[in-house]
Amino acid sequence: MSTLVLFNKPYGVICQFSPDDNHPSLAEYIPHKKIYPAGRLDHDSEGLLLLTDDGLLQNKITHPKNKMAKTYWVQVDGDISDDAIEQLQHGIKLKDGLTRPAKARRIEEPENLWPRNPPVRFRKNIPTSWIELTIKEGRNRQVRRMTAAAGFPTLRLIRYRIGEWTLDGIEPGEYRVLD
Repeated sequence: MSTLVLFNKPYGVICQFSPDDNHPSLAEYIPHKKIYPAGRLDHDSEGLLLLTDDGLLQNKITHPKNKMAKTYWVQVDGDISDDAIEQLQHGIKLKDGLTRPAKARRIEEPENLWPRNPPVRFRKNIPTSWIELTIKEGRNRQVRRMTAAAGFPTLRLIRYRIGEWTLDGIEPGEYRVLD
């Protein structure tokens, strides 16, 4: 029987169990042994991280050929334009090639969103806006690079969904075990 752990990774935590002098690791939050992250989130990103002891499931989640959808809530610098949303929906040219088309839409700040520590910088004269972005690939820092290429740099990045699994009911730093 395999184990799947849904973890709401806080800002600043790294996606490894081994200690790091600069950042807290998964070991400070998850006491389970012999489970491994199925994918990664950068230390400056938050949200859903899946961990499992099942190599086949890990491959299903992470291998690019499976194109498992990942949905992000993204706070961007500025009031995102319709043109930028269209660019995201059609694919963005990055240094490592054109991204696959994404599902992108403007949203209100998600309800029940926890405060980030440290908070996102606030500038009185420059608004921010939120989008929901769903991609089926996982290049290094892809969402951040996509929004920046569209002219709206990412300020806060929260992964909300991977495939059928979501953050619903899991507070930052908490996890849920599914058997």
